[in-house]
Amino acid sequence: MSNEQQPEFWERNFTEKREMWGLDPAQSAFKAKDIFRAQGAKSILVPGFGYGRNAQLFRAQGMQVTGIEISASAIAMAEKHYGHSMKIWHGSVTDMPFDEKRYDGIFCYALIHLLGAAERRKLISDCYRQLAANGQMIFTVISKEASTYGTGTLISKDRYEQFGGVTMFFYDRISIEEEFGAAGLEEVSRITEHFPFYFIRCRKK
Repeated sequence: MSNEQQPEFWERNFTEKREMWGLDPAQSAFKAKDIFRAQGAKSILVPGFGYGRNAQLFRAQGMQVTGIEISASAIAMAEKHYGHSMKIWHGSVTDMPFDEKRYDGIFCYALIHLLGAAERRKLISDCYRQLAANGQMIFTVISKEASTYGTGTLISKDRYEQFGGVTMFFYDRISIEEEFGAAGLEEVSRITEHFPFYFIRCRKK
């Protein structure tokens, strides 16, 4: 079972470390915000909502935000910081869809690389299915250029267990094309967060 599917793993992390990434949005979220704004997006889905630090950036632009988050503690923190202005489904992204809505944009930050191969395929498919026509979905994923690539216990090709139990799949452009190529892939670019990431943008025709 992957880390994303283990509520107790994330409950422990959010309970012990609280706002572990701070309250400032990630660089990827700023870039996504500009893309969504230029598109005229009104509704955004955020799988892996966390405590809302990225989602609040979209809300501040007048976009209606819906989240999916596996940790009840993270949801409580989000409500403490941002009130009840955003709908947050409590559950795992592997159980999508939680509603039948079609969204103008989807932003999935640093989550898909925590999943196994079948779960990654399902998440991409589920997100693409919930996009409105001409909608865009943006994923950020850890790159094989990260210094942690190749460390820890090898689980499967390019996937390692490390950091006290976190399992990560490390992407390169080949694996991005393999997994996202049939989902309207339009952009793959490098972006640096805490680690070297790829910024992946897909559009539904």
